Amino acid sequence: MKFIRNSAVLVVLFFLLDILRYFILPDVSSLEGTNPEKTAFMEYRQKAWKNAGWADRRVSYEWVPLQKISGNLLKAVLIAEDDKFWQHDGFDYEAMERALEKNLKERKITMGGSTISQQLAKNLWLSPSKNPIRKLKEAILTWRIEQALSKKRILEIYLNVAEWGDGIFGIEAAARHYYGTSAAGLTAVQASRLAAVLPNPIRWSPTGGTRYVRNRSAIIYRVMVRRGIVLPGYREMTGREPDAVSVDTLKRGVPEFLIDQALWPERKAP
Repeated sequence: MKFIRNSAVLVVLFFLLDILRYFILPDVSSLEGTNPEKTAFMEYRQKAWKNAGWADRRVSYEWVPLQKISGNLLKAVLIAEDDKFWQHDGFDYEAMERALEKNLKERKITMGGSTISQQLAKNLWLSPSKNPIRKLKEAILTWRIEQALSKKRILEIYLNVAEWGDGIFGIEAAARHYYGTSAAGLTAVQASRLAAVLPNPIRWSPTGGTRYVRNRSAIIYRVMVRRGIVLPGYREMTGREPDAVSVDTLKRGVPEFLIDQALWPERKAP
């Protein structure tokens, strides 16, 4: 009995130490002046390829400074993923509450409420796992990222390490792979489609014709138009209106009132 109790204590201590070490390691502040060469997600992808017998595959990754990324892409990603990025301290509590309510209703994890800072912490040092231990580590790292790095730097790193397809990391590699252009040359329509697939870039492609990508990118584009980021409307650019779509599929990072304004322009903002 004593052996079992001591073993349980050791297991608990192990988990506590495994979580608490993220208050010290890794050296987050070094990212202020150093670009990451490889991330945990890149290693995860390469390990998955190796297990599948594709050991020779390599990730596509090319760093580009923030000033060489299209303003269309910056705005589209912020609208789609984290509209309160410049105001919050790393956590969007309203989005987290919405996600929790939906997940409890669905009885499974169907919606996330992560900010760009949280996603960056996960991409750099953790894994795609959704277990509570990983989320605790992510929270600690997110707090440290917000303390150590400027918002501008956080956004720059995120856009350069985010995955936009199977092994396609960073916006420069994504722009060249999907549209044959540089990150600086992305149009508003291209940017809205790239932003639309970020919740699951393995499942969806920005150049694909799936209803989800078509409609989510249309919402992002319409919000950009309403804010004066781009001038022409979606209908004028594409010759069609987006299909009817469940608003729940569009809420990741996008405030509900912005979705309402895009879908029903006659409604007023709160």
